[in-house]
Amino acid sequence: MAVKKAQMMPTFSYEGIDRKGAKLKGELPARNMALAKVTLRKQGITIKNIREKRKNILEGLMKKKVSTLDITIFTRQLATMMKAGVPLVQGFEIVAEGLENPSMREVVLGIKGEVEGGNTFAGALRKYPQYFDNLFCSLVESGEQSGALETMLDRVAIYKEKSELLKQKIKKAMKYPATVLVVAAIVTIILMVKVVPVFQGLFSSFGAELPAFTQMVVAMSNWFQQYWFIFIIAVAAVIACFLEAKKRSKKFRDFLDKAALKAPIFGDLVYKAIIARYSRTLATTFAAGVPLIDALESTAGATNNVVYETAVMKIREDVATGQQLQFAMRVTDKFPSMAVQMVAIGEESGALDAMLDKVATHYENEVDNAVDGLTSMMEPLIMAILGVLVGGLVIAMYLPIFQMGSVVS
Repeated sequence: MAVKKAQMMPTFSYEGIDRKGAKLKGELPARNMALAKVTLRKQGITIKNIREKRKNILEGLMKKKVSTLDITIFTRQLATMMKAGVPLVQGFEIVAEGLENPSMREVVLGIKGEVEGGNTFAGALRKYPQYFDNLFCSLVESGEQSGALETMLDRVAIYKEKSELLKQKIKKAMKYPATVLVVAAIVTIILMVKVVPVFQGLFSSFGAELPAFTQMVVAMSNWFQQYWFIFIIAVAAVIACFLEAKKRSKKFRDFLDKAALKAPIFGDLVYKAIIARYSRTLATTFAAGVPLIDALESTAGATNNVVYETAVMKIREDVATGQQLQFAMRVTDKFPSMAVQMVAIGEESGALDAMLDKVATHYENEVDNAVDGLTSMMEPLIMAILGVLVGGLVIAMYLPIFQMGSVVS
């Protein structure tokens, strides 16, 4: 049954006295006033005054969102606390105090309140499905049931760190060319709107016919000056439509996933990243004691690509009928032979999680090398594009002057 998206808990401001008689002031997120009072009494605080803090609309709009990096840091810090022997509830308090993001601190304190109220850790996490996916909650639940929560949290932390590192590598590959091309577009627009008109006024005093290339640039400049706002609105509308279509249309998302794998430059990088995610997720879940069929279901969603999500679900069906994982992977024809062979060795030796971990490490290194190679390749290409754009405009502006110089001489 699907869990409804949790809303942020109300926050209560309180004043009280602790066990030593010292006066205290603070804030506490809780479901309601009664639960907030119970939580404070458990902490040994005698309440003098407590009230719900009113929400500031402007503050809510400016509040920093919880990122996957925040979740990763929280997981690692909590795993470290538990390995050091710190009780779970106290670990929440220590971690919350060290978090810089107020939104993440509110989430952690909300989870703490749930656990203090009698809920399990996994159950508390499921109150925040927008931050903790089913895989995360299942692994934590498995750790709680087996009595090895600190070990499981450590595995989850490693998994989140590896996933975040892989994501950052892919962003690095995309960010550099995108940033340079945006800067190039802005520089080109500025030249068209501000610089070319100055030269246009100079050319009009010549009385001679301008070269065709210069006439084309001047015509483009005139269009930009008259319709620049339409151009900006059109670009914004295209971006908005793209994001809305991606959000609402599954067919469009599926098309983008398929196109990403076939992209001429980035396709190989996307492919290796998917194999790395598949191997890392399956290795983590299987090592945690999750049955292979259930592990494959979680892994399908973690691939973040409809082509491989479908392939993994087909693998799950084949494994459920008694087929070995290696054969099911080979039949899909979506996985490299190296990964299939490593899985075969893992199944034969009874060390499937270790072999999958080696496959994940190999392809994570491949992604790292691909990003470095792609960056090295893109730098001269981008410089060439910038040279053509800016250099072309400069040549178009100075071409009439060069022609006049040759006529005078």
